[in-house]
Amino acid sequence: MWLRLVLGMALSALLAGEAGAFTAYVSNEKSNTVSVIDTEKWAVTKTIKVGQRPRGIAYTKDQKYVLVAVGDDDTIQMIDTTTNEVVDKLPSGPDPEFFTQGPDGKFLYVANEDDNTVTIIDIARRAQVGDVQVGVEPEGMAVSPDGKILINTSETTNMAHFIDTATRQVVASVLVDARPRFAAFKQDGSELWVSSEIGGTVSVIDPVKHAIKKKISFAIAGMRPEPIQAVGINLTRDGKIGFVALGPSNHVAVVDGTTHEVKKYLLVGERVWHMAFTPDEKYLLTTNGVSNDVSVIDVGALKVVNTIQVGEQPWGVTISDR
Repeated sequence: MWLRLVLGMALSALLAGEAGAFTAYVSNEKSNTVSVIDTEKWAVTKTIKVGQRPRGIAYTKDQKYVLVAVGDDDTIQMIDTTTNEVVDKLPSGPDPEFFTQGPDGKFLYVANEDDNTVTIIDIARRAQVGDVQVGVEPEGMAVSPDGKILINTSETTNMAHFIDTATRQVVASVLVDARPRFAAFKQDGSELWVSSEIGGTVSVIDPVKHAIKKKISFAIAGMRPEPIQAVGINLTRDGKIGFVALGPSNHVAVVDGTTHEVKKYLLVGERVWHMAFTPDEKYLLTTNGVSNDVSVIDVGALKVVNTIQVGEQPWGVTISDR
């Protein structure tokens, strides 16, 4: 079955032709910069100076701006994608680390690590419009495909909180393994995957029943379990394959999205943290925080095909969808 999935993806990529030229932005936590990458040349074309300790990063839905959370400046900076200059900012709470947007791109939901809240920002108005109290050290953020449920993972409380986006109230909390870092929904809304860094697992949660239906564990031949720390998660649109960044183990796990079995480990750079697909899902880019580079994975072939040097301690990555 797995071989058929991989061959099918390779055939789809071949029929689609070469990947288009997209632009990727990488936040460099230590050098206080954002690297701009041309995915046709696989090269950095510009380095943008931003605020202190940039981490969470994403395009706005209209692609006009790239938003970057600069935690030590307690704000979200806005980079104009035409000029590649910082042109404005959004008001977050203290120490914003990660954020997500609803499907319509109207609201930005920001995890503020220092005050245990999720701030809600109206992007067009550049104004805070609400906040939600969550667990200790909030980080991971995700919105369900229908936009009705917001997920926050709290690193110290070890929970995934389900927040109703209409009432802005926590309606359920699911206990997961130690230090949950990231959350990702399948596109059909059938599953929520939550990574636990210290626990070294991914919890597959039924988002209707608010119950864990499977825990994915990882084991790399010849490696102690301690460095195998689950962080970033990316799921293909059809939900058939999941990629999990395994931190200091320097590997990305390839997981069958149906059986939840690990099928392969890919060696990437040092301390792999977050990842992003090109819009055609032909490539997956990983940020490697110790080797200060980005690995490029060919999704069809399931192998690393390029490495791009960026700034110090790359943390997050976002890629244009056109």
